[in-house]
Amino acid sequence: MEKYVIQGGKPLRGTVEISGAKNAAVAIIPAAIMVRGVCRLENLPQISDTDTLLHTLTYMGAKVNMINPSTVELDCTHVQMDVLPEDMWVRTRKIRASYYLIGAMLGRFGRARTTMPGGCNFGVRPIDQHLKGLSALGADISLSGGFINATAKNGRLTGTTVYLDKVSVGATINIMIAAATAEGRTVIENVAREPHIVDLANFLNSMGADVRGAGTDVIKIRGVKQLHGGTYALIPDQIEAGTYMAAVAAAGGAVRVANVIPKHLECISSKLREMNVEVEEGDDYVLVRRDGPLHPTNLKTKPYPGFPTDMQPQMTAVLCCAPGVSVVTEGVWNNGRFKYVGELKKMGARIEVEDQSAFLQGVDRLTGAVVRACDLRAGAAMVIAGLAARGETKIEDIVYIERGYQDIVGKFRALGADMRCVDEPDEAQADPACVSAG
Repeated sequence: MEKYVIQGGKPLRGTVEISGAKNAAVAIIPAAIMVRGVCRLENLPQISDTDTLLHTLTYMGAKVNMINPSTVELDCTHVQMDVLPEDMWVRTRKIRASYYLIGAMLGRFGRARTTMPGGCNFGVRPIDQHLKGLSALGADISLSGGFINATAKNGRLTGTTVYLDKVSVGATINIMIAAATAEGRTVIENVAREPHIVDLANFLNSMGADVRGAGTDVIKIRGVKQLHGGTYALIPDQIEAGTYMAAVAAAGGAVRVANVIPKHLECISSKLREMNVEVEEGDDYVLVRRDGPLHPTNLKTKPYPGFPTDMQPQMTAVLCCAPGVSVVTEGVWNNGRFKYVGELKKMGARIEVEDQSAFLQGVDRLTGAVVRACDLRAGAAMVIAGLAARGETKIEDIVYIERGYQDIVGKFRALGADMRCVDEPDEAQADPACVSAG
């Protein structure tokens, strides 16, 4: 089994280039199903989630032409809906973004069939807001045998007003995609405002859609008959950038995190500054430096522009080494996001979890151990802890990390980290609280 081996204790120095946004890519690739003609996507991250979605489109009849590792041309003119073999559904089921196929299929064919969403197992993933919005657009929806089946009542969705009971990134994206070709005008209220929501809207508009208000609480969409081809470059990955920023905070050193949009990182930069980490912003980079001791702090995850839940495990790993008491509160997911805490404890972290909060008593130094990646971001936290720890850390179940981080070993090695990927038998005893679901 492949695993990462890290000899910790080395400060990080140099420049790291951030890849395209995973969360934008896994929405935009399904949305391309509705495009008639060639759709060229640039700055696409080379990660397993995007590979799975591109393979899915290939099986559906799309022409997928990789121009270079980060640029792909998609021609979905001749895609078909009912052609995916069972083994492909199994692969697609492993990623959360499989549910974006619902909106795309409804928008293109007036009907949809896809699996229930997978992804990382850190809490309940309700899709009630997705189904509420799609039903309001005129879809009849049923759940059967692990599949979601939906049919537009009149062969085409119809614009309406949808109010989301809870801010949901996934529901916002799914309804946006479906409404792009719905007849008439759709208004979605109480929507998510994350950068990749804006990126999806910009992609759809570049392909001929009429989407307005992305980045605010209300999105208005005037449906068009079909989308046309075009070229679109994805935004940089906010969470990948934040992960490298957190790694510098944990291990020390000075790193220029390049190809970023600093405004997207403001909540992360602000929290790092509270922790005695220097963050200098440029036009398309941030320079992160940590020489002195870390300071403890408290943080609570919230929808954007608040602190992102996808950065919670990484920051918890950093705070393990901040002398004093810190409190990390999960304000987005109801349960399960702290499953990785047991792995950090193997490295000497002092953490106790009560309800939605983790209480940390910082230690002088973590100690290397054999640990597992419980999910994508928890796996990134294990990497950060290993870089900061004394001695050797081995991280198992790295498949989850590679769902969202392009060439993480190569990038950290270029910054001076002693990190490599090896193939050897598993050693760790599985913590029953640390169970991954893809």
